[in-house]
Amino acid sequence: MLSTDDHRRDSAGLRYVYPVVSRRAGGVSIGINLNVNNACNWACLYCQVENLTRGGPPPIDLDLLTDELAFFLDQALRGDFMARQVPPEARKLVDVAFSGNGEPTSAPEFAEAVRSVDAVLARFDLRGTLPVRLITNGSLLHRPEVQTGIRLLGELGGEVWFKLDRAGADEVAEINGVPAQLDRVARNLALCAGLAPTWVQTCWFALDGRSPSVASRAAYCDLLKPLAGKLVGIHLYGLARPSMQPAAARLSRLPAQELEAFASEVNEKTGIRVNIAP
Repeated sequence: MLSTDDHRRDSAGLRYVYPVVSRRAGGVSIGINLNVNNACNWACLYCQVENLTRGGPPPIDLDLLTDELAFFLDQALRGDFMARQVPPEARKLVDVAFSGNGEPTSAPEFAEAVRSVDAVLARFDLRGTLPVRLITNGSLLHRPEVQTGIRLLGELGGEVWFKLDRAGADEVAEINGVPAQLDRVARNLALCAGLAPTWVQTCWFALDGRSPSVASRAAYCDLLKPLAGKLVGIHLYGLARPSMQPAAARLSRLPAQELEAFASEVNEKTGIRVNIAP
């Protein structure tokens, strides 16, 4: 049985398509993994990908992706996949999500992959009823082809979950493994929100036994406050699955009450609604 702690990319025996039970989406999310070589342009301390490397994906076989998605939808909707593999309370399809083992928008074929997914959903009469989501670190929004893909996703009624774990330069460098360019982050987030409905997604946890500081919380609110009217909201979540990175021992979950307190602080200071998944 699948569970919220099991996000294996090979659970269905396919190359690009993998089902997971998503605690944030509330059912079975059909993942699209474009980064089958475990390569990403970021290196987050909490990443669950084994053998994570820096880089981008190999060329995408769009025909195979299309066939796999159609096959899986047939199994989920007309076959016995749900009964065999999914707990009763989660037996509903909630979205198709470009996520996987790296940054999806690093694939040059990203926009074409969005079109391929849309064509399959239309074939199953799911266009407009099964949302398409992009889970992204937002670092490549300056690329015209990425903007094209996100604009198309928005036109199809989809949405973006844009990663923002911290808003202090030192923290971003340590947690996400990239130099912090916070002005660019704010610009990319505003650009993304203009192309498709956009949520911020934030992983909130203790590092070396210490909760994020008062200064860290304030910087986060300061970055997001000017964007309050453009964002759908914030998904604030805690650690659920073990990190597969060398820093795993440095990470620990925060009590639900601490996430709730931070969510209230963010809402009060920015006016942005916050959903919590401890």
